[in-house]
This record gives sequence, C-alpha cells and structure tokens, in this order.
Amino acid sequence: MKQYGFYFDATRCTGCKTCVVACCDKNGLEDGRQFRHVLPFEHGGWRQDRMTGAWHQDVTHGYVSVACNHCDDPACVKVCPTKAHAKHNDKGGLVLIDQAKCIGCGMCAQACPYGAPVLNEKARKMTKCDACIDRVVKGEMPVCVAACPQRALDFGYIEDLKAKYGEGAHIEPLPPASVTKPNLIVKHGKVGKEV
Repeated sequence: MKQYGFYFDATRCTGCKTCVVACCDKNGLEDGRQFRHVLPFEHGGWRQDRMTGAWHQDVTHGYVSVACNHCDDPACVKVCPTKAHAKHNDKGGLVLIDQAKCIGCGMCAQACPYGAPVLNEKARKMTKCDACIDRVVKGEMPVCVAACPQRALDFGYIEDLKAKYGEGAHIEPLPPASVTKPNLIVKHGKVGKEV
C-alpha cells in the first residue's frame, strides 16, 4: 500500500497561519474548530562560559504546522467504539471518519496526541483533516499546502517525500514518532533531536 503523508519545513514557516485560514475556509469551519494548527516552539536556555564567566543564550524559536498525520498506528482508530475512524488502504492510507457511524463521543480527541479530531458541536460529530481527499483524487494538493506562501508544506506519498526531503527529525512540541507512527516528515534547524 502506498501511504500519503505531509512534509513540513520549520526553517521556512513564519507562523502566518495561512494554512489554517485556507483549511477553515475550504471546510466552512466555525470559529474555534480547526483541522490544522500552527504551534509555536522554543528551545534552549542560558549557559555560562567557563573561561570568562559570561552568560550566553542559545534560544531558538519557530513554528510547527500540524494536522492529522494519517498515522500508521492511529490512536483514534483504536479507541473509536463505533469504528467510525478507519485507516483506508484503498485511499492512500488516509484515516477518515464515517460520519454515519460517529456518535461524537470524543474518545478519538482524547486519544490523539496531535489534537486532530475536533467536535462539530452543531452536528454532534467528530471531524478532522481528511487531507482534502476531494482535491487529491483530482491530482490537486490539499489547500493548506497550496496556500502556504513560504512553501513550508508539501504532500504526497510518504516514500516519495522521503526520497525528496530525507527522513526528517523530531520537533519538540510534537510527541515522539513512536507513539502513533505519524506520516509526517519535519525539517528544522537546530531544534529537536534527529530520529
């Protein structure tokens, strides 16, 4: 099975949230419900030079844009009591929600370490990023990728993305990849640990 995934380049992201706005607009999301989030992060601290005694800071900061990562081991699928959440191998491994089966219990939201599932309060159903499957089947990019003015996002088959960008690395506001095996490649500067 070929698996879809996202690529995110933290060295290019300015935190403008154009990806968030484009997603909300395309999906008609009301205030407070988002399928993509831009999270700020910082890393570092102060260190004292042993020779001079002077203090120096090595703080770096940036942003990470994250949505559903259509994980290989999705926590949402494991806990869904109605099997509304499912990984669809016939659709590039995307994790999708069957709205007819969803009861809006929120167990998926509690289990997901990325905060991907969110409740549509009006419909009382859980919703989340579906990678703009309606666009992808037509050969188009998800709107978050197409809208990014810095080209910090990309989407495609994960093996193709790895061939193009490399394996990527862990970035600190996100949980370790071992938790759900997300289909996300992250490029960043000095922050985080290589995986």
